[in-house]
Amino acid sequence: QVQLVESGGGLVQAGGSLRLSCAASGTIFSINVMGWYRQAPGKQRELVAVIFSGGSTSAADSVKGRFTISRDNAKNTVYLRMNSLKPEDTAVYYCNAVLRTKNSSYDHRYWGQGTQVTVSS
Repeated sequence: QVQLVESGGGLVQAGGSLRLSCAASGTIFSINVMGWYRQAPGKQRELVAVIFSGGSTSAADSVKGRFTISRDNAKNTVYLRMNSLKPEDTAVYYCNAVLRTKNSSYDHRYWGQGTQVTVSS
């Protein structure tokens, strides 16, 4: 059984910063990819940023230069540092991990419960 637990969301003014954290726990053998997605009201869930086990990253154009994704492999934790926040960044942010458990031969995708980020203008 695997759990992804997010923290760090909240209300911030435009131009402000937040840092999201997501810790994966359970019978984890290895984690391939960790990342963040977001879903605004009335919109589809979209990729924000991902980080691979080797440290390479990819981010949506809308957040490049403002958001930074990082991970601590020893803690099975991924972070999203969000700077220069804009009202259009308001959404529920979901942690995502593609990982293999100790009793599996395949990677599976897991989701966190989501954390609300609200940016006021």
